[in-house]
Amino acid sequence: MPAILDSVDQRTRLVGENRLEILMFRLSGRQLFAINVFKVQEVVQLPRLTLMPHSHPHVRGVINLRGQTLPVIDLAQAIGMKPLVADEKSTIIVTEYNRSVQAFLVGGVERILNLTWESIQPPPGTAGRHHYLTAITRVGEQLVEIIDVERVLAEIVPYNTAIPADRLADPVLERARGREVLLVDDSNVAISQLKETLSQLDIKIHTASDGLQGLKKLKAWADAGEVMTDKLLMVFTDAEMPEMDGYRLTTEIRQDPRLRDLYVVLHTSLSGAFNHAMVKKVGCDNFLSKFQPEGLVDVVRDRLQRDV
Repeated sequence: MPAILDSVDQRTRLVGENRLEILMFRLSGRQLFAINVFKVQEVVQLPRLTLMPHSHPHVRGVINLRGQTLPVIDLAQAIGMKPLVADEKSTIIVTEYNRSVQAFLVGGVERILNLTWESIQPPPGTAGRHHYLTAITRVGEQLVEIIDVERVLAEIVPYNTAIPADRLADPVLERARGREVLLVDDSNVAISQLKETLSQLDIKIHTASDGLQGLKKLKAWADAGEVMTDKLLMVFTDAEMPEMDGYRLTTEIRQDPRLRDLYVVLHTSLSGAFNHAMVKKVGCDNFLSKFQPEGLVDVVRDRLQRDV
């Protein structure tokens, strides 16, 4: 099966254009699912699977892929569907999220589709597997459900949001108390993680579930006469979101004289090497891979020191 990703240079063509590429696949039945191509390293047939005693029920075992040991997660089972059959004909999608690499067992891969973020909509507010969706779109008459992989992974390996006491005692961080930040992310898991960490610094938190909503909130404050660098200590934005992605949001912020001096942090589960290039391209002030509580503290500290 050919490689999914070609090169960083080719991937950067989409940045700032409010576009994305999704890899569509099936789990069981006719329903189409998808994840962002940026998260995908490769698609291969399932190598020999080694069972792991006492592992999470959704982890079917581990594989050795070119010297790297990876867990294989049954994605169907993880979102509340019937478990998939795992045999030599099975397909896995190897992905990188939050600085970790894992393989997802799927029913079969369809194709890659190039879309605009405007065509991506928030999921319906229903129960069941929609609890594990970050967005939906349509291909012709077919509904495509984009999976919130961060939520899937958080349920398998819960994140630690605690900040060590010695870090909290840092006098520089005292200046964060009472300050305000805006968190822009379509993942409830990511928002919760950020809130749990930043609340330990006594920071007041505003949220938006996509880039367009975040931009409207910023412009409303500016329209009301707020001096934005006084109002907000910083803005944290995810990269991939419905309606408007984090790259376009940052571009819009830099183009508005009332907003352009805001300190913007790209906070994303996409690969670090790729995003460091994108930070420079779109004008973010900093980049942080999800999810690093102490790294988050370092970013806040860096911002506070710039006020001196």
